Amino acid sequence: MLDSPFTDLDRPPLSQAALNRALVRPGGLWSDITVVDRTGSTNADLAQAARDGARQGAVVVAESQFAGRGRLGRAWSTPPRAGLTFSMLLRPDPPPARQGWLPLLVGLAAASAVRRLAEVDARLKWPNDLLIGERKLAGVLAERVDSAVIVGVGLNVSLRAGELPVPTATSLAVEKAACTDRDPLLRAVLREVETHYREWSEADGDADACGLRAAYLAASGTVGRRVRVELPGERVLNGLATGVDPSGHLMVEAGGREHTLSAGDVVHVRPDGS
Repeated sequence: MLDSPFTDLDRPPLSQAALNRALVRPGGLWSDITVVDRTGSTNADLAQAARDGARQGAVVVAESQFAGRGRLGRAWSTPPRAGLTFSMLLRPDPPPARQGWLPLLVGLAAASAVRRLAEVDARLKWPNDLLIGERKLAGVLAERVDSAVIVGVGLNVSLRAGELPVPTATSLAVEKAACTDRDPLLRAVLREVETHYREWSEADGDADACGLRAAYLAASGTVGRRVRVELPGERVLNGLATGVDPSGHLMVEAGGREHTLSAGDVVHVRPDGS
């Protein structure tokens, strides 16, 4: 019984059959949802599936992931069934120059679903972390594989305070959220992704025409804040985050000029400068 998914009744397993019945439909985005008990990385699993010709809309959900990665190669792990760890395979039609919006789109969808179901004020830290206050609730990682894009999500759901990986993390349980049931949370996130992805695709990736940029800015916890951005090559930029441009790049005013950043690790600076 020690290996049974029912040994912790606060963390029940997900039902692959129920998720497929709820989310896979003719003409819809999601083509197949697979729930695995344990894997190294759901992104790596779907990357191989993409190379093997898997259809758009494949989703892999792991009850336990032991080699997950966040941005900048950071490790991402949670106790079994304590979070939502999943990846989705997308084969976008819009031009590659506009596909940088995909991780932001998924982050926005996750934040919208969490705010609605869990009733917590989840905000977006550019490019695609979810925060409650200044604590990280979730992260998004996108990777290109040939013509496909794999987007992975790690969301802390029922982790207790002593289980959080770092002091700057949080979970829905720690935040006393209205919902900590992973099944409706996952369904809500995937439905939000499908809605935003369809609108973005129909607009040929134009984030202004489909309202994606305006929605992202409304949910941003970065724009309007003083930030420290750690850039490639061990460079650091300190300034005021003023917006997100039509390509999804962060705009930062520093040193009397505006900088447009396509990559970087953002730290929100407190009023005292820390």
